[in-house]
Amino acid sequence: MPTKLRIATFNLMNLEDRRDRLPRLEERIPVLRPQLVRLDADILCLQEVCGQRERGGNLRLDAMDRLLECTPYESYERVTTIEGNSGHVFEHHNLVILSRYDIVERHQYMHEYAPSPRYQKVTALPEEREAREISWERPILHAKVQLPNNMTVDVINLHLKSRRPTSIQGHKLNERTWKTASGWAEGVFISSMKRIGQALETRILIDKLFDENPSALIAVCGDFNEEFDEVSIEAIRGDVENTGNMNLAMRVMVPTERNIPEPARYSLLHNGKGKMLDHILVSRTLLAYFKGSEVHNELLHDESIVFAPKIFYPESDHAPVIAHFELPDSRIRWSVGTRQGGIKAHTKSEGGRR
Repeated sequence: MPTKLRIATFNLMNLEDRRDRLPRLEERIPVLRPQLVRLDADILCLQEVCGQRERGGNLRLDAMDRLLECTPYESYERVTTIEGNSGHVFEHHNLVILSRYDIVERHQYMHEYAPSPRYQKVTALPEEREAREISWERPILHAKVQLPNNMTVDVINLHLKSRRPTSIQGHKLNERTWKTASGWAEGVFISSMKRIGQALETRILIDKLFDENPSALIAVCGDFNEEFDEVSIEAIRGDVENTGNMNLAMRVMVPTERNIPEPARYSLLHNGKGKMLDHILVSRTLLAYFKGSEVHNELLHDESIVFAPKIFYPESDHAPVIAHFELPDSRIRWSVGTRQGGIKAHTKSEGGRR
């Protein structure tokens, strides 16, 4: 029997439990929990999960635990981002991977493959006299999942830097208002540098996984804050049209949402326009088993409309994205051909017969 696999990604939009923030967690749970159940995911990648501080001062994901109660995900294996060597989660914007199946390896990467670039701000007031390191804001989270058919899939959870400009000292009147357009422009440039830099680190990680196993099954999921044809995602995809090298064809990462009709292909509404910012990119080896994708965007709200009254919706402003697959049983294996980059099937012998 084939193994059915549903991989989903969902930005929960600051899942936290604070009495001074609206909407409150108890108002969000009745709305978010049915969304999670509907996903019916075997592997679920979450973004923007906040930590709650316990009495001892350590941070835990209590808000997420409350959300997952009475759902299948409550018993799933999990891996989360952790801060430094503390072993504890971050206060804000944690990444989480939940899996129905065994997680046999877990890793996070932060400037492990791409060092922090150094940059000297040109509009800052007072003037910066030397270049400073520009760091990404969140690690990359990676889990290797063992499937029932003895195949493994590498799941990478990402949350790339948003388009919101990085603050430039001396150029803001308040949190939302800039004093100068040039300061705003430099803030946008630095945010873009963070987004593309982490995309580079992700692409290097993907290539290392292929170096270890040319037939690796890889899924890169998350909130990329870009559409599939923009620079950061192009860097992760590694299309032959960009590299000019057919020998790299089997290393291309493919956006699964491209089989969704364009009018329905959006995971966020911004000023009345649908934008596809959440993605599941898969290797061609995993694409061989791809059956379809979904975007659950029926109830999205547009929170960006200028001058609209501020309404604190319990929903996320992102829609979850799902890709589903049917993988062969343990008797069939696929490997990448070395001469023409093709895929070959191998059948495991049974009782001396093939």
